[in-house]
Amino acid sequence: MKKKEAAALIKGRAFDKLKDTLTHMLPADIAALSEDCGTKELTIIFRLLPTDLAAETFAYMSSGRQKTLINALSDKELKAVLRELFLDDTVDIIEEMPANVVSRIIKAADPAKRRQINELLSYAEDSAGSVMTTEFVYLDKNNTVEDALKRIKAVGLAKETVYTCYVTDRRQLIGSVSLLDMVVCDKDKMISDIMDTPVVSVSVSEDRETVANIFTRHGFAALPVTDSENRIVGIITFDDIMDVIREENAEDISMMSAVVPGEESYLKTSSLKHAKSRIVWLLVLMLSATVTGAVTSRFEAQIAAMPLLVAFMPMLTDTGGNCGSQSSAMVIRAMASEEIGNKDFFRVMGKEFSVALICGVILCAVNFIRIIIMYKNILMAATVTVALMCTIILSKLLGGVLPMLARRMKLDPAVMSGPLITTIVDSCSVLIYFTAAVRILKI
Repeated sequence: MKKKEAAALIKGRAFDKLKDTLTHMLPADIAALSEDCGTKELTIIFRLLPTDLAAETFAYMSSGRQKTLINALSDKELKAVLRELFLDDTVDIIEEMPANVVSRIIKAADPAKRRQINELLSYAEDSAGSVMTTEFVYLDKNNTVEDALKRIKAVGLAKETVYTCYVTDRRQLIGSVSLLDMVVCDKDKMISDIMDTPVVSVSVSEDRETVANIFTRHGFAALPVTDSENRIVGIITFDDIMDVIREENAEDISMMSAVVPGEESYLKTSSLKHAKSRIVWLLVLMLSATVTGAVTSRFEAQIAAMPLLVAFMPMLTDTGGNCGSQSSAMVIRAMASEEIGNKDFFRVMGKEFSVALICGVILCAVNFIRIIIMYKNILMAATVTVALMCTIILSKLLGGVLPMLARRMKLDPAVMSGPLITTIVDSCSVLIYFTAAVRILKI
């Protein structure tokens, strides 16, 4: 409701009333509202916001809106925003900006924050270090609870989270303690007496997808990041890992659809960029599909002798492609959640073979009866049934095995998905079908 009211005030240029409305809105809603504004209105809206709310709103904006604002704000205003932004949000913004905008952001940051930004930017793009923040609360094991609470009050506002604090001994991570535990226990107790051990942590070089799986498995609100000597260097919070999960899912969906993943949203990406992201895979798949044509051409004599053979080809290829796509989707999902690994290769093959037999028997029985009723030709029914069963088994095995092979080859398993498996299965199913026809129908 507030969003509609604010939109109406912007349209009516009632900026005097707009300020009060904006201060009662959530940052994410203000950011969404700003997407439809022109540069002038966007700048006015941003300048109406209190500094802390402006910084939060800025973090939720799209990279395009952020770039527009950075170019419109004065150096003083930019410094004020950067001062309120959490470090990991600043780094995320920098990673999406062109060089001229990045240099302005770095210049506006104070020296201490600049050093921290450069440190985080030095980590590999898909590592835990690239998504962590160095703004966290750490406590000494020899602190009393009262001393710890005083420290949290003194520094907490500048930290990403205070709900979980990490206990160190000469920067070595030795435990964790929740704010709840400190609030409810005796103030004279030592932190070492109430801290939880051991602490689940990740290395700065750990792949961020693995980190996301740890969050999913344990339900953490935050996760400490350590260096090679077990010294805590940062934390990853659940809101940052949610962004990682969303990006990884978007990338997998793109790869499974044979599209090169893009950074920008669908509507903001030009038609030319969309075409570029799709054309390479379309060319590869189109040229691969010529194998199916070559296989079919080898059996021209059989087709001429019994033209009815052609009628069942679409059903065979479509069923094979669908079966393979189902299996690949299930296996890729299980691999992403770390339910299965390389050691489960043969277990996956066995599972998919069992599923193929069950599905194959049902599909073949229905298809056999259908052909007998429609064509009253038992040999044709037998030919199609044998080809269908072989196709289902082959496609299920390929759908299960190819993603695992991709991971062993250090490729994204999503590459071995629907379009590619369908193309492979099409060629194989046609070859199986005509081979069965030659043997059973004697043509």
